[in-house]
Amino acid sequence: MFRIILTIGLVAWLLSLQAQQVVRYDLYVTDTLVNLTGKIRPAIAINGRIPAPSLFFTEGDTAEIHVHNNLHHEASIHWHGLLLPNEQDGVPNLTTAPVQPHSSHVYRFPVRQSGTYWYHSHTMLQEQIGMYGAFIIHKRDAPVSAEEILLLSDWSDERPEQVERSLHYATDWYMVNKNAVQSYSEALGQGYFKTKMANEWKRMHAMDVSDVSYERFLLNGKTIEERPAYQGGDQVRLRVINGSSSTYFWLQYSGGKITVVASDGMEVEPVEVDRLIVGVSEAYDVLVTLPADDTAYEFTATAEDRTGSASMWLGRGRRMPQAPMHKLRYFEGMQMMNDMMTTGGKMIDMGMNMSLQQMDMNTVMYPEMNDIPAAIEMSADSMAEHHRHQAAGELVTLNYNMLRSPVETSLPDKPLRTLRFELTGNMNRYVWTLNNEAVSESDKILVKAGENIRIILSNNSMMRHPMHLHGHFFRVVNQHGAYSPLKTVLDIMPMETDTIEFSATERYGDWYFHCHILYHMMSGMGRIFSYEDSPPNPQIPDPGKALKKVYREDRRFYLGAEIGLESNGSDGEISIMNTRWNFGAEWRLGMNARAGYETEGHIGRFIGHNQFALLYAGWDWRYRTAGGVEENVFGQASSKDQRSVLSAGFRYTLPFFIEADLRVDHKGYVRLQFERNDIPLSSRLRLWGRLNSDLEYSVGAKYILSKYLAASTHYDSDMGFGLGLAFIY
Repeated sequence: MFRIILTIGLVAWLLSLQAQQVVRYDLYVTDTLVNLTGKIRPAIAINGRIPAPSLFFTEGDTAEIHVHNNLHHEASIHWHGLLLPNEQDGVPNLTTAPVQPHSSHVYRFPVRQSGTYWYHSHTMLQEQIGMYGAFIIHKRDAPVSAEEILLLSDWSDERPEQVERSLHYATDWYMVNKNAVQSYSEALGQGYFKTKMANEWKRMHAMDVSDVSYERFLLNGKTIEERPAYQGGDQVRLRVINGSSSTYFWLQYSGGKITVVASDGMEVEPVEVDRLIVGVSEAYDVLVTLPADDTAYEFTATAEDRTGSASMWLGRGRRMPQAPMHKLRYFEGMQMMNDMMTTGGKMIDMGMNMSLQQMDMNTVMYPEMNDIPAAIEMSADSMAEHHRHQAAGELVTLNYNMLRSPVETSLPDKPLRTLRFELTGNMNRYVWTLNNEAVSESDKILVKAGENIRIILSNNSMMRHPMHLHGHFFRVVNQHGAYSPLKTVLDIMPMETDTIEFSATERYGDWYFHCHILYHMMSGMGRIFSYEDSPPNPQIPDPGKALKKVYREDRRFYLGAEIGLESNGSDGEISIMNTRWNFGAEWRLGMNARAGYETEGHIGRFIGHNQFALLYAGWDWRYRTAGGVEENVFGQASSKDQRSVLSAGFRYTLPFFIEADLRVDHKGYVRLQFERNDIPLSSRLRLWGRLNSDLEYSVGAKYILSKYLAASTHYDSDMGFGLGLAFIY
């Protein structure tokens, strides 16, 4: 198993006596062997022992960064949030040439801004396995206050390719790992059986705030950082960057209030809060103060699904820990989501009441947020203070409507062109799109240099989506009007409708706009803004060929299979699918000629807004020696003893996730089948059943032992009872 790391060597020099200077860094991208337990060698910077590399500049510098790719495959670096020439943006084959294996690439651009930013690979899934770091720009001639960098990330011992493939096949192993299955027995035991029924009636999958089960959450590559030099009364600027692939983090501080002073690198008027959530790829600068001497205070970043956290301790002496967050009460959140989803799979738009995170969803979806915190090592004074704030309703959670720019951000006095994007997806197949189109299915959006663009974003999915625009800042239109804040990432919660605006000030090139949850972006959730009359990009000599490589990313196919080996034979299925197409085959092999065998296959295309429907064509071959003449429910003579036909059909997902499958073969024989898989009876026990118009039926169960293995049993009307194992991939 291999992991990608960055090691960093700094060679900085002054080219002239002028204030402006060229600052050079060398980044080495290296393959490093990792053992099967996922433990990385002590010299490596990913498993929590050595911080990820940070780059430091001063506004007005020229950045010259040499990336040396020692891998056997391509790499890239995108400079997140930076204003730079298009060809330096770092999206391989779209703006910048990929860094070829065993070669070097030089990024060179003027540093036109100040603030907290970061960099990461934009090549496939490299970001998940360590290719990221902080990019800090200080103001020129301004004193640098006490500050710390907190680069947050998530780490899985699985290869990211397996994580991605598993998401596309809706494995619930990650939910099993997190104790978040929300099974029928759990619903019944907690008094939410009606909620669970309503949930499945509306074809809504069990609520999960993070789709991946991660082994560790890191802060500067570690789970715990300590800064003992600070003393009581010191104020520290924390530059918090969420460099994770798919995890949101709650930020809290045991020393009191958190003052937000910048977002995505741009200053905002200071606002005091008790907590804030930082979306994937967002950055916040916050100020915290140490209340007393001889005390260490904990600043925590807790994963939104509460499965782990990372911390930085400020000060030394007696430790004052931040109270851990309570476990999620999923059924209460699911009950609220049911009320906001139609049976047809559409979210109910709540209008302005549900924009900019103004409704504190944390108290609605996650009511445990206002519970009394666990009193682990909390002083009587701090507990009493929490009770006082809670009783007064004073616990303040940051939302975008609170952010106000210190300077006017109104766009130039020109007409606005309005674009509307609905954020759409299919959770079961992990397909994420804008207006039901992936990047490869949509045309580039042409813009003219200098024009004003307004984008209205409506989230019609159950997931949050942090939408990021490359190379531009946009206004998040809020209550402050002309002083609406500038950002490069907007986290859009389920049911929200938000508006952003930007001026096309970069003059030329293609600029990516996409969801920054890595696995959402890779499935196609994005668009490309393209300036009209752009000059040829010297980094992309064959733009047509390069664009095909970009489109290839969300057209990839994923392999999945389930193979049962039981005492009555073997049942199984295997499929290869992508965003729209599915190639699948299934079989049932009996132990003797009477039980016989059958195999079916199809090539199908998913259709519809929610991809509840599949049109397909395929084959059906079967043989047995049971004898006798049977009829199906339509009065047709059954051919299931011996059949070799081509067929065409239509499959549709009904409420309760029942798959209705109607097909006809080339001899005119009709079959209607109903099937439901993976009924979660308990955290690990799954039931399934199948019935068709040939009067064939099967019922079965499996008990999940690991991600790839389950104990299984089932009864088949043709093959009888069986007991054995199921291998799941």
